[in-house]
Amino acid sequence: MKFWRTFDIEVIKFLEGIHEIDFEIGDSFFQQFEDNELVKKGNLIVRIKMKVGANVIEMDFHIAGKVTLTCDRSLEPFEQPLDFHEKMLYKFGAEEKEIDENVMMITRDTPKVNVGQLIYEFILLALPAKKIHPDYRNEMDDEEYEGEGIYAYIDGQDSDNPEGDSESDENNEAVDPRWDLLKKLKNKE
Repeated sequence: MKFWRTFDIEVIKFLEGIHEIDFEIGDSFFQQFEDNELVKKGNLIVRIKMKVGANVIEMDFHIAGKVTLTCDRSLEPFEQPLDFHEKMLYKFGAEEKEIDENVMMITRDTPKVNVGQLIYEFILLALPAKKIHPDYRNEMDDEEYEGEGIYAYIDGQDSDNPEGDSESDENNEAVDPRWDLLKKLKNKE
C-alpha cells in the first residue's frame, strides 16, 4: 500500500491555477501489476500539468522514456521508446463516479486522487500493437505488404472473365466450381 501512496495527488491542498507534478516510473512500478504480461521493465518520467479550476481539475499527462518489451516474432527483449500525452478531467459533483474513460466525478471533499493505475493504463495504450524488435522491423515491412491488393473476387466473377464462365482444364473435364478461382490464380502466376 505504501507504494500506491507515492502516486497520490492531494488535490484538496492545491489552489486554483496551474501546478506541475513529476513521477519517476521504474521496474518496481510494473512489478506491482499482477496481470502485467506486456511490460516488465521500464524507465519513464511522468510530468502532470494540473490546472485547478472552480469546478474542474484538468490533468495533462506527458509520459516519456523507454519500456522493455518482448518481440512478438523472435521473443527477444528490446527497448521501446515512448513519448505521448494523455488528458484526464476531474469534475466536482455530488458523488465519486466514473463518467467516461477520461472524465471522473469527485466531491469537493475528496482529499486526494491516485494516478498510479491511470499512468499504467496510459502506458499500455501507448504500446504498439505489433511488438517487433528493431532488427526485424525492415523484414516485417517487406513481408507484411507482400501480395496485398493483387486479388479481387466478387460473386464468382473476376475482371478477366465477367460472365463468370468456368474455364475447363486441358482434358475438358467438368470441374467443381469452387476450384475455378484457384485455377485462375495459378494461371496468373
